[in-house]
Amino acid sequence: MGAAKEFDPSKSYQQQEEVFFDDGREIELLHFVHGKSNIEEIRGNPKKVLEAIDEYARGKKYLMNVGEDKGRIVTDLIRERKPETMVELGGYIGYSCILFGAAVRDAGGKRYWSLERNPEFAAVISSLVDLAGLGDVVKVEVGASDASIKRLHSTGQLQHVDMMFLDHYKPAYTTDLKLCEELRLVTPGSVLAADNVVHPGNPPYLEYVRSSCEQKKQNMKGNAVNGVDTRFADRTANQYKNRVSHEKLDESRVGNPNLVYESQLVDSFEPNGIPDGVEVTRCTAEE
Repeated sequence: MGAAKEFDPSKSYQQQEEVFFDDGREIELLHFVHGKSNIEEIRGNPKKVLEAIDEYARGKKYLMNVGEDKGRIVTDLIRERKPETMVELGGYIGYSCILFGAAVRDAGGKRYWSLERNPEFAAVISSLVDLAGLGDVVKVEVGASDASIKRLHSTGQLQHVDMMFLDHYKPAYTTDLKLCEELRLVTPGSVLAADNVVHPGNPPYLEYVRSSCEQKKQNMKGNAVNGVDTRFADRTANQYKNRVSHEKLDESRVGNPNLVYESQLVDSFEPNGIPDGVEVTRCTAEE
């Protein structure tokens, strides 16, 4: 499925610092890309926009992007599944939606939704998506992921999720998937790709997508505080504390435990060489 067997150190991003996002580097990246001497060659070319982002992250400051290695896993899935509609939860600076949005367009798809909570990040995404010439396919929705999912569904703009890329607040992976199940957005035929399930890890999500229908029914509620599973390390649970003082996820979500999933981990690497993986989950049936 396109998993990298070895990491190429020549392509490594800068190492991740203690503070590695939301410190001005996202706006700095925008100036870096638009200040390139070959900006007119970059314009309208998704591959060249991605190369410019990679250049910044390799030579200047780390960026929490999906990167080439894990990105290849998802683009291979897109070519196989040929989604008409794909949704990503967590857009950051637009690397994933430029990479995957271009792949969706090339596969004949119509819409790639990028849901990003931080309005400043969303503005960076929109600028780089426009630079890449993908504005006709990629649409950026600003706001909390669950609120955006509900809004897009209620207005009829999102009626089914053919593919979903999960790469946002880690404790929200499971609650947002359950919301999509309840709204019948995720049904047999939907494919999910979840990033960072090894680093930093996501035990509740893996448990959910790997459980049988009977196991899901028996384990409707885990151990959570304000909806955040207590198995998450404090660093992960409080990652966005400077913007959102108290994370609160909907503990009432039960999803649709009758959906049957086939799920497997595809080993890969973070763009700075740290081992990670993408959990690829296919909804195959409904009991």
